[in-house]
Amino acid sequence: MTAVRPASAGTLTYETLLARARGGELGPHPAGLRVAVAFTTRQAVRHDGRGTGYRNEVLGLRVGAAVGSCAVEPGATADGVVEECAGAEVERLLDHPLEPVRVAALDAYLMHVAPHTPAHGARPVRVPAGTSLEKSRARARAVVGLLHLPPGATVLVVGVVNSLLEALRARRLAYVPCDFKGGVTEWGEAVAGDALAGAHRCDALLVSGMTLGNGTFEPLRRHALEHGKQLVMFAQSGSAVLPRLLGHGVSAVCAEPYPFFWLDGGPSTLHLYQGGVR
Repeated sequence: MTAVRPASAGTLTYETLLARARGGELGPHPAGLRVAVAFTTRQAVRHDGRGTGYRNEVLGLRVGAAVGSCAVEPGATADGVVEECAGAEVERLLDHPLEPVRVAALDAYLMHVAPHTPAHGARPVRVPAGTSLEKSRARARAVVGLLHLPPGATVLVVGVVNSLLEALRARRLAYVPCDFKGGVTEWGEAVAGDALAGAHRCDALLVSGMTLGNGTFEPLRRHALEHGKQLVMFAQSGSAVLPRLLGHGVSAVCAEPYPFFWLDGGPSTLHLYQGGVR
């Protein structure tokens, strides 16, 4: 099992990263940058051959060539929020009262400053063209490949995606599925609602970036750091934010900026990070 750096006085958190961005410590001052386009992307999914489906909604903010994203609960983003964000200074949105807006603004800012390229520590992985299920499975294999665990280990999965569970099963890894929505997995397994409680009985954590937007990320990061567990993030939300936390509780990131694999049947790219970000 890969060791995770112990906690130290210099440990970064999401909030300290946000504060540094507000102060212009990570690049150009955000007061000088504006959001050109704000939008939401909504989807409902039911793959052929699968008995269950799900819905997603993602807030997107464009700064220059970069799009920052944060998942929200379906129907939670009022049209007024999108209109408010369009044309706004990034500095103001980093202080917005809604957490998903702050996450999307930070994500756009950091991707503008340091896009997903090998020069910034990313390893690109191509997802071949295919059906929605084929692409979902290809992504899942890339994400699960970031875990360094022996067969029989148990993984907490926060943000249940059946393709990820399928890939863990193929690796002979046990898992504890967790999601706010509850319910059951494709295999009839109960989905827990309390991620932190489940983390204590798991060897590693596989966590969606949408935890940034609903306030559940930091407790999981601290748990991983304090207990020396791997924390692998699969990130459409905050894809440029989470690589900054490598070595500060996060051990690896599968970063997937907008447009996401499910928006198109053609090839798409994932960006894998392990170790520090330059």
